[in-house]
Amino acid sequence: MKALLFVFCFFLAMPFEAQRADSIQVGTASFYAGKFEGRKCSSGEIFRQNKLTAAHKTLKFGTWVRVINLRNDSSVIVRINDRLPRSSRRCIDLTKRAAQRLNFLSKGVTKVRIEILKDSLP
Repeated sequence: MKALLFVFCFFLAMPFEAQRADSIQVGTASFYAGKFEGRKCSSGEIFRQNKLTAAHKTLKFGTWVRVINLRNDSSVIVRINDRLPRSSRRCIDLTKRAAQRLNFLSKGVTKVRIEILKDSLP
């Protein structure tokens, strides 16, 4: 019985383990302009402002990251589905929905920490 309880608790804790960050990046985040709605992303997906997705310079498409606004500690989890130009001074470009969750729509940009979620790498 104890062994069964142990196994149950082990599997119950697994989703929380999967949410730990694998690596961290700090930089400036911005969000997409409205003119990109309906256009194709670099991944081939259609861009939608109401999704929780983002563009990054180097992360593989499909990677899930936690973005934390360092000005107010709010956070959001987004999936990378687009590419930023290598010349960009931003480290991530978010949808408006993600920017709303991070509370920086009125400012346009904010300082963020990006944590790659350990078990999300494609």
